[in-house]
Amino acid sequence: MGSKLAAAAGVLAAMLEAPPDGLIVQTHTDRVLRARDALVALARRCELRVHISVESDRDRLPGLPPPTCSVDARLAAAAALRAAGLRVVITVAPLLPIARPEVFFARLGKVADAVVIDHFIEGDGTPDGGRTRRTVLPAAMEAVEAGSAELAYRERMVAIARRILPGRVSVSVDGFAGRMLAG
Repeated sequence: MGSKLAAAAGVLAAMLEAPPDGLIVQTHTDRVLRARDALVALARRCELRVHISVESDRDRLPGLPPPTCSVDARLAAAAALRAAGLRVVITVAPLLPIARPEVFFARLGKVADAVVIDHFIEGDGTPDGGRTRRTVLPAAMEAVEAGSAELAYRERMVAIARRILPGRVSVSVDGFAGRMLAG
């Protein structure tokens, strides 16, 4: 993992020399904090957003491998990056079953500027989630919460998120493009 981090640091250093017009840094780990200073410097030179994936309020679903780091660690990283002045977006992608949606989205609102919700249906590159349906993910989701592997689950979570975070929620491609839903 050290060589990947070194490579990422090299890319950020090169971008500081010749910054892009815009950059989205997407991560699934709190290790992004190691690049905080470079990200802050780069944000002064280009349009920068840091997206941190937090798929659920659960650290793990039975039948799936553990994540790289805990939900708490990723949310702490988001808070630290936001406190450093960076624009932070939490990507709930792929959306997994959420035990306490109201609490979860309120918590995201404290550490992020925006939230993107993306279900594997429409989010895996196929219109019906066909690629992901051939994996163990849908069965693992359904074992935890019936109906969570269907698009209606995403719509329910989006409605809750929008109520708690008006104007700060988006869905799928629009969210990754920075287009938020109104109210």
